[in-house]
Amino acid sequence: MNIIFGPIHSRRFGKSLGVDLSPSSKQCNFDCLYCELDPAKTVGAYDEVLGVDVIVGAIVEALAVHEDIDVITFTANGEPTLYPHLATLMDEVEKINGDTKTLILSNAGLIDEVGVQDALMKFDEVKLSLDCASQKCLQKLDRSHDGIDVENIKAGMLAFKARYTKPLVIEILIVANLNDNSEEIAKLNAYLLKLQPTRIDMGTIDRPPAFDVKPVSYERLLEISHLFDASLPLYIASRKKAESRAESYSEEEIIQTLSKRPLTYEDIEALFDEKSQERLKNLLKKERIKEVNTNSMVFLKKF
Repeated sequence: MNIIFGPIHSRRFGKSLGVDLSPSSKQCNFDCLYCELDPAKTVGAYDEVLGVDVIVGAIVEALAVHEDIDVITFTANGEPTLYPHLATLMDEVEKINGDTKTLILSNAGLIDEVGVQDALMKFDEVKLSLDCASQKCLQKLDRSHDGIDVENIKAGMLAFKARYTKPLVIEILIVANLNDNSEEIAKLNAYLLKLQPTRIDMGTIDRPPAFDVKPVSYERLLEISHLFDASLPLYIASRKKAESRAESYSEEEIIQTLSKRPLTYEDIEALFDEKSQERLKNLLKKERIKEVNTNSMVFLKKF
């Protein structure tokens, strides 16, 4: 039983120590088509529940070995908010984590429940998935448990955001021919403009999925990003960037591109050739574009 995994080096979160709240089996209220775990019947509650003392003991042992951890990331072979003692667990973790931050990765299926929100309030950072803004998409792509409604998820996120003052990150995973159409993206965009999360991470499949579904290319992710309002702090989180070919951009083309979608330096390295990157540096010096730091990610935007 491996409760602890990692550490894993994350560009977005630093050196992360993983804590699996369901290490023995998949216990989830979603059965997403893109999940790297084997398909499993969705559940509304954990059948196997680890004791808080067992989890805390494993964290204490791991922190003694790895002393330079930036964040303790709580996840599961399934959904961590289904763990029934999450609030109590975080009260105990707060006694032993020192300056190390805590993060949870959740599918947000239970975010409309006040008890779940209360538990999430105890984390230093919360990352919630939102692949779909319509019920049809949620049931087809994320294959949610009976009773989970996307409108409740969206209302729950808004209610939580109104309470939570720390970083709230939204993750969107794009799957070809499922949630990459303009209608679904328009619904996501309209909702995210209301939610105003700290950051939005948009990616695609990069591990072997449980079902026969396909990723989209980095170029397609970039096209989709342009369908979102440019004011949204959207980061393209994709390993596929390495496959894209750098091209030449004039100064005006760089400004036009950044007016449509703020980009990170990682995006710039994938999209711009060397001369274009030099032009970008000159535009920074001229203050025609600027850097904006959003939750440890630096975006380049038009002034």
